Amino acid sequence: MKPPSKRLLAVEVPRGAYGLATLAFSRSMLARGPRGDGRPVLLLPGLFNSDRSNVFLRRYLASLGYRAEGWGMGRNLGARVIGTQGERLIERVRQMRDASGEPVTLIGVSLGGIMARFVAHRAPDLVREVITISSPFAGTPRATNVWRAFEALTGERIDAPEVVARSAMIAQPMPVPTTAIWSRSDGLVNGMICHDDDARSVEVRSSHLGVQVRPQVLLAVAEVLGGAV
Repeated sequence: MKPPSKRLLAVEVPRGAYGLATLAFSRSMLARGPRGDGRPVLLLPGLFNSDRSNVFLRRYLASLGYRAEGWGMGRNLGARVIGTQGERLIERVRQMRDASGEPVTLIGVSLGGIMARFVAHRAPDLVREVITISSPFAGTPRATNVWRAFEALTGERIDAPEVVARSAMIAQPMPVPTTAIWSRSDGLVNGMICHDDDARSVEVRSSHLGVQVRPQVLLAVAEVLGGAV
């Protein structure tokens, strides 16, 4: 499996900017999203991103009636932030479950989605379902254009035994309902490693940068949560 082409990589920034710009013209489309049931939803950002990257998604889900929250752990620097066994993130999910009295829906963008799957494997009793957005969980990290950035920012080597073992576990069939939202025209990660046969799949057309602000993606998340997909 190869990383996306240099052509797709080169247009990531303008495509991401275009996706953000389309939000201004998508109010009527987004209004079609099913109303929420008040369940707790935790949003996990991508590599080096913070809760600010998910602000539009969080506000949209809140407007539909979900108790959507950011993870509150700063920038996503991998195990440096969540703990080598995900213990800090699991505790965050546990606190949210205890406060609400019900399992938490996890929605993760890119690396955040990989982490969401990790938590669901490690503590399935805390998780209602998982939605991943452009998360390359189902193949080698070398099928991305960001694996070197991952190593530099997280301090982990993709071929280290503990990282390989963790990745293999994350790719296993999930113990909770799971949906993978992905794009075959993604310029940073090969879209084919962002889904597998064991998860519900929703294909969109999007760049990687800014995928979580694409109106089509926002509506897809709402439809999954509302049972329309």
